[in-house]
Amino acid sequence: MIQRTRPQYTYKNSTQTLRQGLEEYYAVNSDFTHPNQMPPDFAKIMLAHDVSHVVFGCDTDMYDELKLLPLTFLASDFKFRDWLRERKNPAVDVMYDDLVKRQGLLWLYVSILAVLPRFLPELVVMWFKTRGSRKYYPFFDFEALLERSVLEIRQEFGLLPLLSSKKSNEIQLQANLVK
Repeated sequence: MIQRTRPQYTYKNSTQTLRQGLEEYYAVNSDFTHPNQMPPDFAKIMLAHDVSHVVFGCDTDMYDELKLLPLTFLASDFKFRDWLRERKNPAVDVMYDDLVKRQGLLWLYVSILAVLPRFLPELVVMWFKTRGSRKYYPFFDFEALLERSVLEIRQEFGLLPLLSSKKSNEIQLQANLVK
């Protein structure tokens, strides 16, 4: 099994700035199309999505991609109704079509089904932890946060309890097995 180094921004207590985390996200995912190469309306959505990966400490595997959407709805000012509105953007269809073309529809559904049993209990926990939430992370208006540490942002918006240490434990276990 090919192992890659875990990005620093995925660590719960990462002290790198949001800008550094975003740079690392693009370096680790160099095969992804950078938002500056996209149409402006779609680039805005993708950049905010990519920043959310860093803020919520999510990697790009299927589990974390599934986790990112409810985290965004529950802990940011971008809600399900906003997603439905943005989903109508034709550029979003291009992204989904590209994913299906690259990986295949069967791969997509099997990948989702494979992680659902592990993901659903965490989704319930996320929902309970965000009930009565207070201060929402700004999904589109993140620019003022770029020079702040990811840890500081997570603390300010009460995100630390939502970041799973389960993944940290799994990665540590994998590291111990490799030794």
